[in-house]
Amino acid sequence: MRTTEFQERRTPGGVMGGLVGLVAMSAVAGLLVAASVTPVVALSGLAVTDTINTFESLPEYLSIDRLSQKSNIYAMQGDGSPRLLASFYDQNRIEVGSDAISPFVTDAAISSEDPRFYAHGGIDLQGTIRAGLSVSLGGATQGGSSITQQYVKNVLVQKCEVLPDPAGRDSCYAAATRTSAERKVKEMRLAIGVEKKYSKKDILRQYLNITGFGGTVYGIEAAAEYYFNTTAAAVSLPQAASLVAIINNPVKFQLDDPNSATNGAANGYPANRERRDYILGTMLKYGTIGPADYAAAVAAPVEPSIQEPSTGCQTAGGSAYFCDYVTHVLRNDPAFGADADTRLLNFRRGGYNVYTTIDLDLQIAAETTMKQNVPMTFPGWDVGAVISSVQVGTGRVLAMVQNKDYSQDPVVEATGANYTSINFNTDYADGGSSGFQPGSGYKVFTLAEWLKEGHALYERVDSRRKANWGTFQDSCLGPQNYDKEKWNPKNDANESGAHYSALEATVGSINTGYIGMAKKLDLCGIRKTAEAFRMHRADETPLLESASSVIGTNEIAPLSMAVAFAGIANKGVTCSPIVIDRIVGPTGQDVPVPSSECAASVDPTVAAGMAYAMRKVMTNGTGQQSNRGMVPQVPVIGKTGTTDGNKDTWMTGASTKVATVVAVVSLTGDANQRTTYFDSGQAATARHRMWPAVMSVANAKYGGDAFIEANPSPTPTPKPAAPRTAPTPTPSSTPR
Repeated sequence: MRTTEFQERRTPGGVMGGLVGLVAMSAVAGLLVAASVTPVVALSGLAVTDTINTFESLPEYLSIDRLSQKSNIYAMQGDGSPRLLASFYDQNRIEVGSDAISPFVTDAAISSEDPRFYAHGGIDLQGTIRAGLSVSLGGATQGGSSITQQYVKNVLVQKCEVLPDPAGRDSCYAAATRTSAERKVKEMRLAIGVEKKYSKKDILRQYLNITGFGGTVYGIEAAAEYYFNTTAAAVSLPQAASLVAIINNPVKFQLDDPNSATNGAANGYPANRERRDYILGTMLKYGTIGPADYAAAVAAPVEPSIQEPSTGCQTAGGSAYFCDYVTHVLRNDPAFGADADTRLLNFRRGGYNVYTTIDLDLQIAAETTMKQNVPMTFPGWDVGAVISSVQVGTGRVLAMVQNKDYSQDPVVEATGANYTSINFNTDYADGGSSGFQPGSGYKVFTLAEWLKEGHALYERVDSRRKANWGTFQDSCLGPQNYDKEKWNPKNDANESGAHYSALEATVGSINTGYIGMAKKLDLCGIRKTAEAFRMHRADETPLLESASSVIGTNEIAPLSMAVAFAGIANKGVTCSPIVIDRIVGPTGQDVPVPSSECAASVDPTVAAGMAYAMRKVMTNGTGQQSNRGMVPQVPVIGKTGTTDGNKDTWMTGASTKVATVVAVVSLTGDANQRTTYFDSGQAATARHRMWPAVMSVANAKYGGDAFIEANPSPTPTPKPAAPRTAPTPTPSSTPR
């Protein structure tokens, strides 16, 4: 059985070691004798005066700082408990307190690494003298460092590893590990200071938290989890000895290479076992275990149970792309540091628990319907598909899915088109693509400008199809005329009605109706209204404001469309997307997180007019199939979008609680989705199968209120004419 306090047994060898130490100490100055560093100086051949100067110039102690450890990204489950999505780290470490470390571990460490730990003041004189004599007499190099000295060395290395500059990091590491008497003296001075400032219990705890256990595994808690699928508090005696064995030489004694010829499963991990049994022997020698415990422990086989840590977002399964978006927010958002270097340092040190906005009910529904309706790959077509949901009024991202397997490994990505690291939901800067044309879904911003300028929903415009639309007003770029290009956009069903109203053009998604509306507006004004709904190109270049952009030629991230529709549903107040609800730091304190920025995009009366028209889209227009598929039913607004040649199809809509965007897109090349069929049905209608599947779950969970809908025939409010500039005609594509 173990004793309550580690006791050193006095042996003849120990007495002789003490005499040798006394002889060595008599040869040098009294100051260094008092500081307990003289023996190593004498044996190393350093001049005493130089050593005193070196010693005096060093700092007196090294503070016990927090360590680099892994950070975790969580989703919150319905019962309020967290579900781990992924962990990320430079060092796989979980820092724990003394009460979370088994006495087997602490006793094993002391008995094998520093049996006089509780007796010395930071430097083990006997061990240091023994190691020095061995080297000076031509023997093998021996370790003479106390646990405190080993801790100091690890801290110095740790400080190097969190430096952002690779060259500085390498230089720092070389200095911290260089074999020299100067480095040894520095470690001794700092060890003495640490012992004066901190208790033995604190030093031992941090030594076991900081120490490397092979590869990226650091600290006793992560080591117990990785090698034996247990905790530092629950390890058995032989497991504790095996783990402490690894400290001595991680490459030689670690247990995660079962095929190793020298330390593998076939022969019982002999290298680790030999060191383990030596440690058990020292524990018996110093009385921390009894003969029966020793016999049982050395008889036990070495049986690791390797648990690969969840590293990176690929472990988040269907939530991997949402997880990836979270990591970009953590790296890029100024809320987490004043500059890129500070943010990198903060998260390389880790220890953060990040609780995200994702709603697992909606996320699972999105993952399920995606798998059911859109394949990861399709013969002859580089197909992509996305779903994103945003909470109305808060900007919280509730779901994010795409039809691919996530990987950031180029080797893995090269194995098939089902793998990609690109998040098709988000902007390029957030790990996404350069965006996709939303087609007619973009028309809602012209609708907003139409109502802002005092036009009525029942007001009719010249909507005949033609190649001579004449001049469009643009107060930013100057009047625009495309007659020379014979720009002649068509309608989806080749409708040619001459005088569609704004409401009819919205419900039926009539391209020429919207071009006729744009003729009565300012293209620059349309762009600015789109920007007021936080609309922007995914590649961060300025939004286009040509006539063709009215019907959806800007490349937009799907998440941006969901955010804008949530703004419409929120009475015209648009909130920026957020993905983090809470961050808890390594000491248990809450860390400030970015909040959603909400601003009025349009007046509530304009939003009400938009809602009236967009409700009709769902009940009487192109969104009927999605509307009918919802169970339970709540009032929703929406807009469909289809690009030239039916290569991209969108369904974007919202209740008063949740906005969802669904898109099936051509990643490269194109395919006519109306002539392409998946196992689930026509590719062009996959959006109408997926959107209601997600919104049904949202409706059941969040409900939905009636929209405030404006009188469709408001009294026009005259607006002052915008200033004009010189014309700068810009060629435009021919969208649908």
